[in-house]
Amino acid sequence: MAVRHRLIQASPRAVWTVLATAESYGDWVVGTTEATPGRGTWPEVGASLHYEVGLGPVRLANETVVRRCEEGTALELEAKAGPLGTARIAIELRPWGEHCLVIVDEHPLRGPGGALHNAGVELLIQLRHRTMLARLADLCETVAQDGRGDGAPAGRGPAGAVPGAGRA
Repeated sequence: MAVRHRLIQASPRAVWTVLATAESYGDWVVGTTEATPGRGTWPEVGASLHYEVGLGPVRLANETVVRRCEEGTALELEAKAGPLGTARIAIELRPWGEHCLVIVDEHPLRGPGGALHNAGVELLIQLRHRTMLARLADLCETVAQDGRGDGAPAGRGPAGAVPGAGRA
């Protein structure tokens, strides 16, 4: 089970604003591109996002579904990785003074991903989480510094968001 944390120099509200903005998903989740809203309203329980994951030259169409949402404190997602199975990703926000401690806990749920889960895979997930939390911190700290509340990087807002502008 890969658990990683990071202290983000922004309020829990600013961090939640980014997490609750579907269009920002590809900006902080490592490997995702072309993130677009699926069903429901993100991040309500049952809402989904569709995106591609790049593995070298291979592109896989994936979906992430919200399984639990406690506004401002917890978001639990089920990432569906096609033939590899699914994973549970729990993101917890804790106030830490004026800042936010973000804890990410990920583990396989179904499919071959669980059977293949070992120390090597765990290391790769830890490295992915390190990068993912750094991207999330950059985005949240920019939002906090700009005094913006919509979770989008400067120059973009929900109405002018650019789906698929994420980084692989």
